[in-house]
This record gives sequence, C-alpha cells and structure tokens, in this order.
Amino acid sequence: MSFTVRARYEKGVLKPLENVDLKDGEEVIIIIKRRPNIDKFVGVLGRASARELEAYEEEVYSS
Repeated sequence: MSFTVRARYEKGVLKPLENVDLKDGEEVIIIIKRRPNIDKFVGVLGRASARELEAYEEEVYSS
C-alpha cells in the first residue's frame, strides 16, 4: 500500500501534516520531493480562491 502525505522537516524530524495509518515502529520508504516555490507565480493566474490554489499545488505535487 502506498499513499502521499505532506510533511514538514523540523529539528531533524519529518512530521506528517496529516494523519497516517501506521503502527508504532513500522518501517516505511520515503521519497522526498521538495515543495516547488510557486511564489513567483502569484498574480499570474489572476484572482483565485484558496481552494483553487490548493488544487493547483496538489497538481504540482503529483507530477
């Protein structure tokens, strides 16, 4: 089984930003994809809702 979860790296530890269904001590394989810097595109798409921007960000993550 595989799934994608966003995480934040803090003080040497990756912290999931969502609930993960893992047992304590379970080993996993992690593939790290850095979050793209989309700040340079602010305003390029015109006015967009927060949900539209989140959907765009999710699309970028999945590619």
